Amino acid sequence: MNSTRLTRWLVYLLIGAAVVAVLWSYSSAPTPQNDIPISRLAQEIQANEVAELRVSGDGREVTVIYLDSQRPSSLAAISDVSSIEELLATYGVTSASYADSRPVVVYEQPSQWGGLLNLVGIFLPALLIIGFFYFIFRQAQGTNNQAISFGKSRARMFTGDHPTIGFEDVAGCDEAKAELQEIVEFLKEPEKFVTFGARIPKGVLLVGSPGTGKTLLAKAVSGEAGVPFFSIAGSEFVEMFVGVGASRVRDLFEQAKRNSPCIIFIDEIDAVGRQRGAGLGGSHDEREQTLNQILVEMDGFDTDTHVIILAATNRPDILDPALLRPGRFDRRVIIDRPDMRGREAIFRVHLRGKPIANAVDVSILAKATPGFVGADIENTVNEAALLAARRNRKSIGMSEFQEAIERVQLGPERKSRLMSPEEKELTAYHEAGHALVSHYLPHAQTLRKITIIPRGMAGGVTWYMDEDASFLTRSKFEAMIATALGGRVAEEIVFGEITTGASNDLQQVTRLARAMVTQYGMSQGLGLRVYGEKQELVFLGREISEQRDYSDAIAEQIDGEVRLIIDSAHNQAMTILTDHRDKLELISQRLLEVETLEAAEFVDLLEGKDVAVPSNPPPPPGSPRINLPKPSEGAERPRPTLDRPPSPSPA
Repeated sequence: MNSTRLTRWLVYLLIGAAVVAVLWSYSSAPTPQNDIPISRLAQEIQANEVAELRVSGDGREVTVIYLDSQRPSSLAAISDVSSIEELLATYGVTSASYADSRPVVVYEQPSQWGGLLNLVGIFLPALLIIGFFYFIFRQAQGTNNQAISFGKSRARMFTGDHPTIGFEDVAGCDEAKAELQEIVEFLKEPEKFVTFGARIPKGVLLVGSPGTGKTLLAKAVSGEAGVPFFSIAGSEFVEMFVGVGASRVRDLFEQAKRNSPCIIFIDEIDAVGRQRGAGLGGSHDEREQTLNQILVEMDGFDTDTHVIILAATNRPDILDPALLRPGRFDRRVIIDRPDMRGREAIFRVHLRGKPIANAVDVSILAKATPGFVGADIENTVNEAALLAARRNRKSIGMSEFQEAIERVQLGPERKSRLMSPEEKELTAYHEAGHALVSHYLPHAQTLRKITIIPRGMAGGVTWYMDEDASFLTRSKFEAMIATALGGRVAEEIVFGEITTGASNDLQQVTRLARAMVTQYGMSQGLGLRVYGEKQELVFLGREISEQRDYSDAIAEQIDGEVRLIIDSAHNQAMTILTDHRDKLELISQRLLEVETLEAAEFVDLLEGKDVAVPSNPPPPPGSPRINLPKPSEGAERPRPTLDRPPSPSPA
């Protein structure tokens, strides 16, 4: 760094010297004059026109001052002689030719800086050229160094002297912390295990969905153990040059051995740990060479090095089997989505140090956020804090948390979007249809809120309370399908016309019904079997096709079973909304007035408790309706509740 600064100042100094030399040359030059040859000067002296000759300090120039003050001075150059007198003598001008001792010859004293600046003016271009080439060579040398450093590890090292994160900062994964506590004890007291001849796992693989806290848990292990922590992403091993990844792996493990006991954390290890032989580059893919080096280094660890490898991934299914065998990643730690108690603990961690109102109940927040992971909860708390600051509140209240949860799950409200009265009425009946069908089905999800205010990409939302359920029954699936069709059925009953508003609902219905038939064995006609095997490229890490392991006749039967399930749910929704047509009108008109209904208000309306009379009383069944507009893109409303069931994508 010091040499770089010195070089920079040297360049600045040379540039400054050049500027000074140029300015000196202009300032020291005489005032603008006419250049005359020595022969003419001799003639003017013989004609008694010259009053004074001023010879410059370097003896190279003569300034001619005339007797006529109105006449501008002239400049003559001297060369190859020692004095002006000798030069003039060659042109026949001697001392006898001077009249009245004129002209007077004056020799100016040479400047102390003039010679130096002249030298600078002479040598400065050469110095600048030399400096330019020196700079080019340094850049080339730096490039070579960078090329050499390609093989160096880019892992970031964190010392354990001042830990900032511990196990108390990680919540919602008690089982995972208990598994890793053994690693911490080994790093603190390795002799305790060596005495019994025990071998600590060389590698621990953290597996979990995105946002569950895998990286945070790895940092907590380092903070608890108080040892150096090397962190690197799997993608940082691979470059465009062949062999760079393997070289970086070797350098990383060499650094770890020098700083043992320590922890190596490789985030997103699936970037380099995917199954070999499946890449687009063939069996000699650069990723495979990097993976081979990782395998070699993990096997090459001595039992006394006390270096533990932590790796995180959300795709353990695509990892190479050699990476998961005993002796490498011996242990898998599953970090699942937190349950209600886990979410409550995570909320308490993120609420530390924030001004929270006394009315805030953390248990209610945990119940209202099923399916949330740690990242979602952190985002929710941050959104609530932003809302409180925007509203100039002194503390974060329950209303801010409620709105923050809605913003995270559904997206922000788009109240600025203008909806025509026809589109607004259509949306009200559509969302009311969803809510009524779910209300009268025993196995349907619990209603949370209904709104016709556009949120996110949705034109209206019927929001349900998700459940922390690991399994879904056939009755649950059928209720979800019927609920999804409730909006379209309401449009059919009220308007006698169908629109594109249910396009997303139909996609969800088809997906669920097909999953019931092909994946979960919930079809009476096809029996207990899975139809269709997913095909994927490990290199891509995603499904690209489905292998049909069934005949065309079975495919036709699958389509029939899917159609049967959907038609049955459609008839069920039609029966409910036809029998409760008055409730459909009531809820729709209420939505047109207030735009949003909470679950409690929805139930009170159905039970007739404290129900305000709508300003526009509902028309009787069978009365003519308004003309529907042409379907618009904004009418397509994705229903977030159907996106959340933990069912895999069907065939």
